[in-house]
Amino acid sequence: MKIAVINETSAADKNKDIITALEGRGHDIINAGMKKSGATPELTYIHTGFMAALLLNAKRVDMVVGGCGTGQGFLNAVMQYPEVVCGHIMTPLDAWLFTQINGGNCISLMLNQGYGWASEQNLKFIFDALFSVEAGCGYPEHRKESQKQSRQLLKSISCMTHKSMAHIIQVLPEEVINPVLRYPGFLDILDVETLEDEALKSALLSRI
Repeated sequence: MKIAVINETSAADKNKDIITALEGRGHDIINAGMKKSGATPELTYIHTGFMAALLLNAKRVDMVVGGCGTGQGFLNAVMQYPEVVCGHIMTPLDAWLFTQINGGNCISLMLNQGYGWASEQNLKFIFDALFSVEAGCGYPEHRKESQKQSRQLLKSISCMTHKSMAHIIQVLPEEVINPVLRYPGFLDILDVETLEDEALKSALLSRI
């Protein structure tokens, strides 16, 4: 699985904890956001929400691990875009249930509020639980079919209620799109010229 870790400015110093907690699991980890506090340019949760959604819609990653001080800002930002199913994950049980019931492709972590002694261990336990069960398999047993139907319906609703990512790229204001597309190394990850989605490729090339 390809996993992007995307930290914003207020939680940039937690990047190393997330990377360490993900190590040794056999995943391809792409460290796409901020690596340390005080670094420039700064990415807010507005920027990292867009960055996460762009990588998912471009099919460059299978999952995004993001977050912010409370986890709420990133959650709300990334859910403004199509093809994103994000969960606010605070405990291993959250992660275990989110994977089975929601089968999502993005998680938002609380990285400042309540982040203290042994929180880096909690991250490891969260990832243990997140990857320990089949995505979208359903829980408990008697709710599996209903949950599967709900996931498919929600995906359809998302398609109906969101504009396409290509259209979004065309109309986003510069203060959102420019910090992301010009963030060091991000265009290398995105590799626009090889995108299979021609509409998305064209839209991005017009903004680069």
